[in-house]
Amino acid sequence: MGGIMQAPSNTGFAILQSVAMRRRFFVDQVRNGHAEIAGDEARHLTRVLRVEVGQRYEISDNHSVYLAEIETARKEHVIFKTLEKLPVVEPPVRMILCAAIVKFDHFEWMIEKATELGVAAIIPMVSVRTERGLDKAAPKRLERWRRIGLEASQQSRRAHLPEIVEPTPWKDVLATAGTYRYALDENGSQPLPAMFPVERRADDSVALLIGPEGGWTDEERSEFTTAGWAPVSLGPSILRAETAALAALAVVSAAWLPLGVATLKH
Repeated sequence: MGGIMQAPSNTGFAILQSVAMRRRFFVDQVRNGHAEIAGDEARHLTRVLRVEVGQRYEISDNHSVYLAEIETARKEHVIFKTLEKLPVVEPPVRMILCAAIVKFDHFEWMIEKATELGVAAIIPMVSVRTERGLDKAAPKRLERWRRIGLEASQQSRRAHLPEIVEPTPWKDVLATAGTYRYALDENGSQPLPAMFPVERRADDSVALLIGPEGGWTDEERSEFTTAGWAPVSLGPSILRAETAALAALAVVSAAWLPLGVATLKH
């Protein structure tokens, strides 16, 4: 995940600008210089986007990014031929979002926007004040959540998909690894930025714990504090869970990227 941080260069920004309008798609694998998309995704490419043979796009196999040309474009089958491997703009820090499940339309919006902000992993969880019934329905939504992550990744031109896992028990969430772990809490005495380390590294990871609409119980506060999570605040306003999650991700990302863009890596 790491890479040496550096100040933005004219070359780096030129690369970003030159590909800004080129669409990016995710493929299962690149083999012998070729990749394919089939089924519903291929139908979307051929019927909605109307891709044609000879057109160039970017593709990612969730490891590397390639400039590729369409070799075959049939109704349910699109084949790409890779032309060259492209540099990848890495996020400034690995961010893990541990989020209590809220109403699904709000939670799905959170997934979409967190993906655009560069989150590496999303861990859904059930807390004491999670709305009744969401815990049982959530596992059935996992495929849809991952689809939302895929579409948001393509839209925001990510190189890697976020890992979106099954709803996870509270005790396991508390054990989530991270160089720095912060629990968003309206009772937090310290603002989130004040808790950041003075020296920040590209190989750091930051885990964020977000509660439900009803907030944390006293017992949950005691448990996450005992587990080593630092309670922090985003200010005096009472925020919706999804708003708090996205604000925290944006603050973390900006704090770990004080000089501009991450190193471009092949």
